[in-house]
Amino acid sequence: MPDPPMAVSRDVVVVNEFGLHARSAARIAKIAKSAQAGVWVARGADRADATSVLELLGIACEKGTTITLAIDDPRDAPVLEALVRLVEDGFGE
Repeated sequence: MPDPPMAVSRDVVVVNEFGLHARSAARIAKIAKSAQAGVWVARGADRADATSVLELLGIACEKGTTITLAIDDPRDAPVLEALVRLVEDGFGE
């Protein structure tokens, strides 16, 4: 049986004045739900399922926080890139 694909990740800084809040978490979750495999957001040792607004809020990311966005399957690279753009653009706010 072949090994599972390696996860791919990108570090980004939260630039939104209000950090990662409910509306921005919902935007992340909406994009993450289009992935074929797992999508994760990590802050240090804390990791959240990117499809769960509650888990995203639980990692408490304020402005200036570096987070890691990760995908379990490299075929979800477009999802990862969309999430990176979303965070870098301040969640469109």
